[in-house]
Amino acid sequence: MLYVVLFFLIFSLYLYVVLGGADYGAGIVEMFSSEENQKITKKTIYRVMGPVWEVNHIWIIILIVILWIAFPAYYNILVVNLHIPLTIVLLGVTLRGVAFVFRHYDAVIDNSQKLYDAMFKISSLITPIFLGMVFGGLISGQIILTEDVENLSFYDVFIKPWFNVFSILVGLFFAALCAFLSSVLLIGESVRGKENIYIRKAGIATIVVFITGLITFIYGYISEYSFVTVFVTDPYAIVAMFISGLLLIPLWITIKKGRRVLSRFFAGLQVFLILLAAFVAHFPNIIITKTNEVSLLDNIAPDSVINVLGISLIIGGAVILPGLFHLLKSFKMIKILERHNNPSQ
Repeated sequence: MLYVVLFFLIFSLYLYVVLGGADYGAGIVEMFSSEENQKITKKTIYRVMGPVWEVNHIWIIILIVILWIAFPAYYNILVVNLHIPLTIVLLGVTLRGVAFVFRHYDAVIDNSQKLYDAMFKISSLITPIFLGMVFGGLISGQIILTEDVENLSFYDVFIKPWFNVFSILVGLFFAALCAFLSSVLLIGESVRGKENIYIRKAGIATIVVFITGLITFIYGYISEYSFVTVFVTDPYAIVAMFISGLLLIPLWITIKKGRRVLSRFFAGLQVFLILLAAFVAHFPNIIITKTNEVSLLDNIAPDSVINVLGISLIIGGAVILPGLFHLLKSFKMIKILERHNNPSQ
């Protein structure tokens, strides 16, 4: 059952990066658009995300619950040592949700809409940056375990692990990745005649992802971060990134031609390869501290707990996944009918 639990853990992480990332990226795309394009993007985001925008939180909830129940030692380090950026992420998710609702459903249309728009765009940028900084903190080698905190300052224990150049670069890379995913998604969801807006955004975002990723990698290698130095010596990670680089060509072609399905497929495949390369070299030692590496499989829950959790995930997946697919399919059909009845849309 442990493999079942690990599958759902990784599967939830992947879906949250892809779907939640595209969700966050919508606000980033809107932020870095002209005033006219911001209005178009705002309407497109509401039409596309409005019915299902909360669904993406399912995956982060499942991820947290699995870590909490099955891998308590790992979860404890995560929520204790990185509680500050995680709190900022929680505030960002909350403010973003509030802004999304009120900028569409506020009973009074006045200048407060500008406040809601700003809240939505800023929180859409800040939240993925700090999510990336959390991951950067886990692999930065700056985390100090509780048994080693004697005579150390609050800054050394709770701020330095995530507030450093490497972690900030990881955060910027993830934000760029979110903008890329959202741009690709919006290509097939834009109103007719406006696809070029998001084709251009997707092309720019691809370049930004490549540049931020390259800078992060070079800085990590020069600074001798073990996550990066081990990464470059792992043949599987190298192969995954090589394939990812080759797939940039068909990705760009499908984006340029506005191919909705193929561009999304290649975008999702890119994320899969990035995560595969990141984890294959170090899994299960994802947390890197000042003194050692912490395995996800150290001090896991008893077999009885793992078995119950695995069965629950299988049953839950059998219920949730078909229901989620039906939800997305239903709203997709509604949008198709709306476009058919109103050709200008």
